[in-house]
Amino acid sequence: MEQPAAETQPAAAAAAQGSQRVITVVFLALLLDLLGFTLILPLLPSILDHYGKTNDNLYQTLQHTVDWFATSVGVPQERKYNSVLFGGLIGSIFSLLQFICSPLTGAASDYLGRRRVLMITVVGLIASYALWAISRSFGVFLLSRVVGGLSKGNVSLCTAIIADLPSVKTRSKGMAMIGVAFSLGFTVGPMMGAYFAMNAASGEVFYVRPALLALLFAVADLVFIFLLLPETLPKENRVSSVMSGYQGASDLLSPVALFQFSAVTRRKESPSRESLQNLRVLGLVYFLYLFLFSGLEYTISFLTHQRFQFNSMQQGKMFFFIGITMALIQGGYARRIKPGNEVKAVKRAIILLIPAFMLIGWANSISMLGIGLLLYSFAAAIVVPCLSSLVSTYGLASQKGTVMGILRSLGALARAVGPVLSATLYWVAGAEVCFSVCAVSFLIPLLLLGRVKEHSKED
Repeated sequence: MEQPAAETQPAAAAAAQGSQRVITVVFLALLLDLLGFTLILPLLPSILDHYGKTNDNLYQTLQHTVDWFATSVGVPQERKYNSVLFGGLIGSIFSLLQFICSPLTGAASDYLGRRRVLMITVVGLIASYALWAISRSFGVFLLSRVVGGLSKGNVSLCTAIIADLPSVKTRSKGMAMIGVAFSLGFTVGPMMGAYFAMNAASGEVFYVRPALLALLFAVADLVFIFLLLPETLPKENRVSSVMSGYQGASDLLSPVALFQFSAVTRRKESPSRESLQNLRVLGLVYFLYLFLFSGLEYTISFLTHQRFQFNSMQQGKMFFFIGITMALIQGGYARRIKPGNEVKAVKRAIILLIPAFMLIGWANSISMLGIGLLLYSFAAAIVVPCLSSLVSTYGLASQKGTVMGILRSLGALARAVGPVLSATLYWVAGAEVCFSVCAVSFLIPLLLLGRVKEHSKED
């Protein structure tokens, strides 16, 4: 009887080693992806100004829409505010495309396998960066963003790959490392983009080098995935056919169906009633959290410019501070949160967000703003990785891609509508009212978490 037990020890060690390899590869692949994705962030205002000076017809049409919105809600006629609003519009379009794409790519990966679909999405990103590099009109630039948005389902695929891992502990660690990749990508990528744009050759369009660098990152990412990432979803665990027809499509594209996780429940083998109820509550919490968080995150740029006269460099330093703080917390604390303690950790983090946004909204000094940003960074580093880790425990092996794709899609929908509504409240009622109302609104997802019941997890 002892021999089989002894034999399982090397097998368990090999499985743990394999899981660690998958986490490392996913972390590095996602970091490469995010470095390429974030290169454009500090350049967006300058890119918009560039096309504004060329009298591009499409740009001028969209500019009139932004001007109408700015006038309607009382935004001051200042170039800085106009750039932030226009950038927010493009960001909302990108998020809407992710909302459409994430659950579809997740469902496709349940049938075709994670690795194959992930490589397809990276090919799409390569095409989008190539279009950006050659774009000389706003139409081509916008097309590059559309192609990029449709190809960004790779983030939900990375979470699905981590969800495929057999151990709850390794899944929690993997989700935390995905958070670290996000923090590092959003910290280092924008700085690299700004550096290469500033060092453009004479006569060269300033965004060409960052675009080519993003293209290089995407090609390297594709090669890296092809050579090093193993398939984590065996054929025997995949769904037998791709969901087809109107019902299947509506389950993955309808917001109502997404909140109900209908694409999961319509399959022959679906989660238990209690598990499904938990899943729906967690999906709603995830949406509400990102709806409030993304809106306030977006309006911070307005607040720091209006109240403290932050220029682009000072705002860059502020977001660098936020990114580094989040990376340290995710790498040091979040990945050590024990399985089963995710709900408690999320509750504590959301509670911290209430005073964080109160301090930011009412800040009358840099030190008060800094304390608020520190609390904000700590909470932001915890919530999404923990919720993703918790949601990954639901559903069969053949459903993980769909489940994580739906979760990512709900987040994209929140990021598409949150900034617009938050900006409207900010300019209509003022910063103090905007941040206070939203801060108190975090009590809603906090109370909803109390409805999540204990969920039995496999080891």
